[in-house]
Amino acid sequence: MLKIKKLKVNVGEKDILKWVSLDFEVGKNYLVLWKNGSGKSSLANFLMWNPKYEYKDGEVSIDKKDLLKLGVDERSGSWLFLSFQHIVEIPWINLWEYLRIIYNNYLEKKEIGVAKLSPFIFKRFIKKYLLELDIKESFLERDLNVGFSWGEKRKIEILQARLLDPKYMIFDEVDSGLDLDAFKVVASLIQKLDNENNSIIMITHNFKMIDYIKFDEVYVLKNGFVDKKWGLEIIDEIKKKGFE
Repeated sequence: MLKIKKLKVNVGEKDILKWVSLDFEVGKNYLVLWKNGSGKSSLANFLMWNPKYEYKDGEVSIDKKDLLKLGVDERSGSWLFLSFQHIVEIPWINLWEYLRIIYNNYLEKKEIGVAKLSPFIFKRFIKKYLLELDIKESFLERDLNVGFSWGEKRKIEILQARLLDPKYMIFDEVDSGLDLDAFKVVASLIQKLDNENNSIIMITHNFKMIDYIKFDEVYVLKNGFVDKKWGLEIIDEIKKKGFE
């Protein structure tokens, strides 16, 4: 379980998260809702240890380990994955080599003594995932996210999640920059990641996502506080009345 208890986080002198308490259980999927500026993305970034966000108080544990004592590399090893709202292009970093490095790093942490995949073996290994996600093999020779469309960038993120098989996958506004057709493709691919051994945590304003993924609970994060935990019935209320 990813357990957050009375978490307080600042950016500079500003309180961003104010005594937030949330539980995320493996095998369940969650929506985190409210308007822009309510602290949703801040929570995701803090969990992945973005240095912009300053820890002030509270507890965060993941599978009974103190998350606050784990570095970024340890957090992402096999537990946490964050799909960014705005995907950064990184020139001079080859996509294929990047994927091989993060996968070998994952193997090293998950199974002691497992041999790392050589460049030749990895190229053969990754082909099945490229076919599954409809990603062109030629993309592997390009720099990380450089020149890709938004839909292609999302596919590359989902490919990373597929390789790393994390327990808790946080998707932050993944519909950003996507047209309707691209959204349908991305939502369908995220659906394929869903299984009983992980948890999808979706930060979104696009309620169409519930047509693709079965969500169990909804958290409303309002002005840095958790307003309440709901079932999916809250979505119908928001559709009728808006966030207010």
